[in-house]
Amino acid sequence: MSRIGVMFDRDRAPEQLPAFATAMEEAGVDDLWVVEDLGWAGSMSAAALALAATSRIRVGIGIAPAPLRNPALLAMELAMLARVHPGRLVAGLGHGVPEWMRQVGAERKAKLALLEETVVAVRGLLNGETVTLHGSEVHIDGVKLVHPPSVVPPIVTGVVKPRSLELSGRVADGTIIAEGNGPAQLAASLAHVRRGGGGDDHEAIVFALLHVSDDPAETADVTGDLVRTQAAWLGVEPADLFTLIGPAAETPAKVRAIADAGMTSLVLRPLGADPVGQVRTTLAALGR
Repeated sequence: MSRIGVMFDRDRAPEQLPAFATAMEEAGVDDLWVVEDLGWAGSMSAAALALAATSRIRVGIGIAPAPLRNPALLAMELAMLARVHPGRLVAGLGHGVPEWMRQVGAERKAKLALLEETVVAVRGLLNGETVTLHGSEVHIDGVKLVHPPSVVPPIVTGVVKPRSLELSGRVADGTIIAEGNGPAQLAASLAHVRRGGGGDDHEAIVFALLHVSDDPAETADVTGDLVRTQAAWLGVEPADLFTLIGPAAETPAKVRAIADAGMTSLVLRPLGADPVGQVRTTLAALGR
């Protein structure tokens, strides 16, 4: 596995983020990922806090919903962060959760077109181009950033279905695959990315639920609700959900399996009261 990252869980208090980011950098992780879910926290401000609290690790946005983000404003925000912290930002975009988008009046019918046109427009702006794009969903007329970044951050998409995965292979620099997908599903998803044109340099990122414990009863108490929720979202039985939940000794084989499926980056989502300890134990098990 080329990179190991950690998610700052949305349920943790925002004021904990700077110290958590510092602890993750000290632990030796490669990446820290922040999320943007309706009602929890904004990803741009979270990324800014994490970047400011650290000096080495890469900070990923996983993920900003395209329906909520005007591409010009999004590019301006990303450029600001990328200029101040060159080479340390990953911009994640997605369709947005339909129910949440409806709640705020942002649901769009042409979801594939919106995401593709947003990626194209944002990349052009970050590259310092004067962008004119009159697509089916995105309309920009002669816009150019005054302060484009010297190091353009990669744009990755968090997507699920085949056509969206192919879109990611066609226009994005990487693809985020959600928690719970095991080696077979990951290989199938990557095949769609490749069909869209994603090459060997296309970053394949998978998130995974993490809880290190030798006590099945304690594990079920801490992780059971989220495992059941995620399994229902993926349409699988909880027992079939791929996780890094259980004894630390089982972790290396599981990580090798998803690396063999083509994943290049693993993002741990630690559950329970001691996320830093969970991550440190896992890194030690992986020889890191």
